[in-house]
Amino acid sequence: MNEDHSSLEDHIISVLKNIYDPEISVDIYELGLIYDIQISLKKEVKILMTLTTSNCPVADSFPLLVKEKIQSIKGIKKVNVILTFDPPWCKEFMSEEARLELGML
Repeated sequence: MNEDHSSLEDHIISVLKNIYDPEISVDIYELGLIYDIQISLKKEVKILMTLTTSNCPVADSFPLLVKEKIQSIKGIKKVNVILTFDPPWCKEFMSEEARLELGML
């Protein structure tokens, strides 16, 4: 992984850290909703993500929001956001920072 790729991934993560779960005051990255970020040499991004529950009221719109935010990063050619519930999200996926924020430590 070259430095350009690494800095692009860091930029993607910083954008993800500015998208908050509408029901919980924690960003989706620290919440553990992002399972994987892949960046091709052509600067095409694939994000595998989940939601806290399959009944989430923003299940239809949230992946689109993530796609739009990542697509706005300069240099990115294409974004594909894939929503999965396998494995189902659980609180163990949250960062220590998120657990501290929610009083779960």
